Amino acid sequence: MSELCIKRITTKGELKDFVRFNYTLYKDCRYAVPDLLEETLECFDRKKNAAFEFCEAECFLAYRDGKIVGRVAAIINTRANEKWNTRTVRFGWIDFVDDREVSKALLDTVERWGRERGMDTIIGPLGFTDMDPEGMLFEGYDRPGSIYTIYNYPYYNDHMEALGYTADAVWLDRTINIPRPEGEHAANQQKFFRVAKLVQDRYGFKVHKFKSKKELRDSGYVLKLFSIINTAYTNLYGYSDMTQRQMEQYAKMYLPLLNTNLLSVVENKEGTPIAVGVCMPNLTKAVQKAKSRFFPFGWWHLLKALYWKHSNILDLVLIGTLPEYRDSGCISLMFADLIPTAQRMGFDIAECCPQLETNSKALSVWRSLDSEVTKKRHTWKKSIATE
Repeated sequence: MSELCIKRITTKGELKDFVRFNYTLYKDCRYAVPDLLEETLECFDRKKNAAFEFCEAECFLAYRDGKIVGRVAAIINTRANEKWNTRTVRFGWIDFVDDREVSKALLDTVERWGRERGMDTIIGPLGFTDMDPEGMLFEGYDRPGSIYTIYNYPYYNDHMEALGYTADAVWLDRTINIPRPEGEHAANQQKFFRVAKLVQDRYGFKVHKFKSKKELRDSGYVLKLFSIINTAYTNLYGYSDMTQRQMEQYAKMYLPLLNTNLLSVVENKEGTPIAVGVCMPNLTKAVQKAKSRFFPFGWWHLLKALYWKHSNILDLVLIGTLPEYRDSGCISLMFADLIPTAQRMGFDIAECCPQLETNSKALSVWRSLDSEVTKKRHTWKKSIATE
């Protein structure tokens, strides 16, 4: 067999090759959603990605006979390591052909890179922060992926186990049948409406709806909403709190894509936001048609899917509640708002972004709806401490 070569990326052209390898490897897989070229390039741009204020990262490509056969990113999130008192190097954006020599060489490179910087544990797949896709899929390969999650072939997990890695945190992806007005998939949806009425009467909570993205932007509410997510997620696995610049970056990135009808904000009686739910039309087919690029014509497929002819699938992108209000029933107000909106807009199914298997409070929300776990993903972990 010809010699395998691992190369650290040093040019923009090589970084483009890094992104495109994902599309090349999965071009014949109808379930995979390719990385978006422009978005991923910005993610690894030290000037544009605010996470580089507290992260260090390098990208690597594996070559055999001049052909790319694998890729991986090595990341150290110092903010997360300080918060959780760990010395962890992350591997992310990992893809490889079904060749044990390739996967071993890629991960050995990340392990060595981490040890050189004083790390004693490797874990992944993880991104810079929780806002990046995380977790290797190990159930649900026959279901379409999404732009928010990782899709991988089943053999990835076999490689990880053979290389001495052990499974760590587990996330669950859930599909929810949106209740129909005539009663189909109704389950116990009325519980949301009953509880919503109770918390309105008892606590004076209300749902704040925005008429336009301009109103949302000019009111300064966007950063308030990211602050809720920051507080709600702070104790979740490996989470590093977003900085002000990160929140501003994500606001700039996602606000143009937002349909304010699909944003639900719950306020207390003083008008302070206490919970938020962000939904978007599913963009899986649009991104597949765009073939991993916004330009020159990929933007058309995305805009069409967002505004003119959306999928029948609704993505539940972010849901967060301030800890002190988690037992107040305020989440019912959010769902009492979003269920009729989803019905009115013609969505049939909702897909919830991955939730930690240990997050029982968040998972309990779905008991009153017709839903099922359709995918599972986990991180892999290994000690790299020197003897």
